[in-house]
Amino acid sequence: MSDAQDQLKAENEKLRRSVASLTVEVAFLRQKLDALAKRYFGKKTEKLSPDQLQLLLSGLEQTQEEALEEAEEPPARPTRKRQRKTRMQIPDNLPVEDELLIPEEVKVEPQSWKEIGREVLEQLDYQPGRFFKRRIIRPKYVRRDLKHQAPIIVPAPAQLIERGMAAPGLLAQILTSKFCDHLPYYRQEQIFKSRYGVWIARQQMVRWTNQCVGWLEGIHKVMSQEMAQSSYLQVDETPVTYLDRDVNGGSAKGFLWTYLQPGVQVVYDWHSSRAATCLQSILGNSFSGKLQCDGYSAYQRFASDNPSAKLHGCWAHMRRKFYESQEQHPRIVGWILRHIQQLYQWEDQLRTSRAGPNLRHSMRTSHHKLVCQRLFKAFENLSSRILPKSNLGKALNYALNQRESLERVLDAGEVELDNNLVENAIRPTAIGKKNWLFMGSKESGHCSAVIYTLVQSCRMIGVEPSAYLRDVLEHLPKLTNRDIGVWTPKKWATRKGLLKATSTAA
Repeated sequence: MSDAQDQLKAENEKLRRSVASLTVEVAFLRQKLDALAKRYFGKKTEKLSPDQLQLLLSGLEQTQEEALEEAEEPPARPTRKRQRKTRMQIPDNLPVEDELLIPEEVKVEPQSWKEIGREVLEQLDYQPGRFFKRRIIRPKYVRRDLKHQAPIIVPAPAQLIERGMAAPGLLAQILTSKFCDHLPYYRQEQIFKSRYGVWIARQQMVRWTNQCVGWLEGIHKVMSQEMAQSSYLQVDETPVTYLDRDVNGGSAKGFLWTYLQPGVQVVYDWHSSRAATCLQSILGNSFSGKLQCDGYSAYQRFASDNPSAKLHGCWAHMRRKFYESQEQHPRIVGWILRHIQQLYQWEDQLRTSRAGPNLRHSMRTSHHKLVCQRLFKAFENLSSRILPKSNLGKALNYALNQRESLERVLDAGEVELDNNLVENAIRPTAIGKKNWLFMGSKESGHCSAVIYTLVQSCRMIGVEPSAYLRDVLEHLPKLTNRDIGVWTPKKWATRKGLLKATSTAA
């Protein structure tokens, strides 16, 4: 009888352990389902990104392969025979604006010269709301008393695109529509044809964009060098899908790395990987400033290889992880969120009073650090009582691992409490991805990074991107390598006197 009782007790204990294990598993699965529901039905400001969701749902078996994303632009119809390329024609019904270039010798003595012909260069130009034909007219002259001498004519102005039909105004409009207004090329093609009666093939727009990038990447290089010499940067990266025929499925994932110097400029850099070596292309091996980022391991690797670089954490990333676990532990997480909210309230007061770095450092030393110490003491006590695989356990583990970099933020008055500024700089590219879905190739990622750098830097300092691009594209063919450095958006706006009203916003 005793043997039977012992057997029953053993079976009961086995069942009790099995029930306890299944209970924990059900709790984890509920948290994952809550995260999935929050991803699609939660508040917009607190939704999880697809990458964060994939990490959270790790461990669940995939029941379906990822569907191929739709193409950014419908491909052109395949043709059996190779068609002969025809030069695009400028419609005859467009208004004409003439620009007459007369030699200085003729202006001095007009009665001594006779016009014998004209060289006419026709370009298709654009101003907001209308197309027009821009004609650069260069009359030829010979002296009336010396007709045997060779005629004179003003040299042809330097062109951005040799023998190209597109004027700087049209090129600036196409780039602004694509990278600022997020209009794919095929939509611009439809708009130009249906509203203005001007047909420009999207393939032609792609070629023009690549040619513009060849001129503009010099400015991008100057801005990258200035970033490497900055004393404080915010860094983040975002995934972008691109077409790669060598990969099974026809597409691969690249990354648009974003470097932001608050109030000055933002630089984008394209890489097909997310490795720590990608940071070297912009920051190099001698970066000695403050680098504010999230807890991604690539930044830790970069800092270990560059001891002079000091990593500063992001309190918003830490708060976000606790917010995601609020439903499972409302009282504990609510207490943590209220303390973090207190930090941000003090930051709002400092921002409203236009406090400088010294005042911010004093405030953080006397107020913020006390709250920070209280929070991390609570984290240490909770870490031994909360399951490490739960959402709250993951949030506690992240906070404790990032403690040094988070506390370092409070010791630097010029450093923001979070890197939301660089995330805001990434947001326009995320909006663009919803329209054009993916890059056409790996090489097009670099072109997008160059244009995004100029466009978003203009927007950050309150300058109209189309006005900047038009002026830059107009002058680039006449510039030397030494002149490129003064044509960054910040320096251009300062030279034009456009930063007086926008210095506060910057």
